[in-house]
Amino acid sequence: MTQRRIGFLAFDGVQALDLIGPADAFASDAFQALAAESGDEVPPHPYEIVIIALRGRRFTTSSGIVMRADTTVPTNVSLDTLIVPGGAGLRRPGVAEYAAKWISARAPHVRRVASVCTGIHALAMTGLLDGRRVATHWDAVRAIEQKFPKLLVQPDALFVKDGRFYTSAGISAGIDLSLALIEEDWGSQAALTVAREMVVYFKRPGGQQQFSEPLRFQFESTDRFADVITWVQSNLRADLSAEVLAKRVFLSPRHFARAFKHRFGLTPAAFVEEARLAEAGRRLSSRTARVDLVARSVGYAGEDVFRRAFERRFGISPSSYRSRFNTRDNNSAGRSARIHGAVRAK
Repeated sequence: MTQRRIGFLAFDGVQALDLIGPADAFASDAFQALAAESGDEVPPHPYEIVIIALRGRRFTTSSGIVMRADTTVPTNVSLDTLIVPGGAGLRRPGVAEYAAKWISARAPHVRRVASVCTGIHALAMTGLLDGRRVATHWDAVRAIEQKFPKLLVQPDALFVKDGRFYTSAGISAGIDLSLALIEEDWGSQAALTVAREMVVYFKRPGGQQQFSEPLRFQFESTDRFADVITWVQSNLRADLSAEVLAKRVFLSPRHFARAFKHRFGLTPAAFVEEARLAEAGRRLSSRTARVDLVARSVGYAGEDVFRRAFERRFGISPSSYRSRFNTRDNNSAGRSARIHGAVRAK
């Protein structure tokens, strides 16, 4: 099968993880194990990574790491996907404009065009995103809205697909975006296996809020909601209805639901489901786990309801998830020890 070539635009001041995180996902060793399991239905090296520098092959990241590109702008290298990382360097005079000019010339010849974090500065300057839904780092939302009023910015989204254009929040969201692109190309099993290799257990959907993980609740729960959040995560088998949770903070169910949604951007029921499914995924990482027992242990009355919720959330059945996370290839014994128990909670 023909390799898909993924091009990353590089420049002085690029955010290293915006580039390296996605690049490592596309170049994951997990593809070799997948190839062996699938009979080369998924090739062992499905992607070729090409770093394209704006000016000169050597460039320095925002953290001071010196890197060397494969080629430089202008170049007519054929690409399947073009990804523009973010970084303060794009906001230096003339840099984003120069990048946008080259992107505009190459975009008609590329199947997918994406930006990570503030890489949207260069992509938006092309006009290709006008009228489209986009995402960026939460801290850059206002600046992007003011500078590019024709963009439909989705403030909390991890990543957004609109046509053949993809935009994402920063750092780890670039990996989420890469996993989504891998899933488009090779399916959920491939994306999940790469996530496992990177010790990033759950592939988060684009609509997931940037602050949906426990960090967000720890950051924002400085009042009586803090105890509710902790109690939910410690009592997943209990009755976690809005009525029950409201009593813990001495509010009416209606007032509690409204206040919770205002504070965290999702309903109490949605938060409870996220907490239950995240813990279910952790428990399913054990090869001895039974799906029915895991379902009951996290508060689901029946296996069918749990299975549908799990598939809706992660795009894969609980049994397939368990199998995928316990598949060992000839080189995975040491890696399995590192991965066991590591969970990226929602």
